[in-house]
Parts: sequence; C-alpha cells; structure tokens
Amino acid sequence: MDMYKLGFKEEEAVLRKVAEPVTEFNQQLKDQIKEMIEFMINSNGVGLAAPQIGDSRRLLVVGFDDMKPMAFINPEIIETSMDENVYEEGCLSVPGMYAKVTRPKRIKVQAWNERGRPFTIEADGMLATVLQHEIDHLNGVLFVDHLNERNKDKILKKYFKTMGIQ
Repeated sequence: MDMYKLGFKEEEAVLRKVAEPVTEFNQQLKDQIKEMIEFMINSNGVGLAAPQIGDSRRLLVVGFDDMKPMAFINPEIIETSMDENVYEEGCLSVPGMYAKVTRPKRIKVQAWNERGRPFTIEADGMLATVLQHEIDHLNGVLFVDHLNERNKDKILKKYFKTMGIQ
C-alpha cells in the first residue's frame, strides 16, 4: 500500500477527484479496511481516506488515543455546529506540513459500517476535526485548501521544495 502525495501528477489526480460510493459490502472491503487501519497506525496517522492510497471510493478509517479504530463507508456530514475549533492539521498526503485550520466544533455523521449497516455518530473536538479532514479527502479537498491564499502558497512552496518538486 502506497501513500498518494500532493505534487505527483497521477497521484494528485486521484486526491483531487470526488470519490465514488462504495456499492459492495464484501470480504474484499473488510480486508481493505483492516489494511487501511494497519497502514494508518504504522504511518502514525489518526485518519486515512481511500483516495490517499489510490482507491477512489468513499471509505475512510479513523483512530487515535484510546479510541478503537473504525471505518466509515459512504459518510456524510448531516449536521454541523455554529461553534468552531482551530486545530493544527497535517496530512499523510502532504507530509511534514502543518497549518491551523478552522472547522465546525461538532458534527453529526451518517455512514455505513463494514457489514453494510447504517449508523450515525455525533463527534466533537479532535474526532470532529479528523472526520471532516478525511471526508474532505473523499471530496477531492486537502487541508491546505482551507487556508487563505497567502498561507496556502507559503506552505505549498515549502512542501514542494522539501519534496524536490519543481
């Protein structure tokens, strides 16, 4: 499993594409979820969306601290709070770069589990931020897209220099 990164034409095309819904709930999907969770943990990530590993389907996993890792299939944010939080975010697809991003403090997400059963979760704090960050990936959006133009240009210039990309 390889991490897709910003700045590489074919990889960026997948990262910037709106992902397709998952339509089959089978053993292959369960195996992929397990692999994604292992990959996320081994990469010291707190979330991982399928497009980040080259799979343009609406699937993500999250897990950090004492939280048991879990999968969200075809997730949708169905409610957001007016209150906001600011977290310093990073991304496995933009390695080594971090920036403060403002997002709703609380959200409600509707998704399906690996057995094809729907569930709804209310999240706040870091979980809300991680879910929003990963759902953004499913919509072709990266955390740097939430920055003002000056900060986005600054971080991308630094990133491309670090990666040796012209």
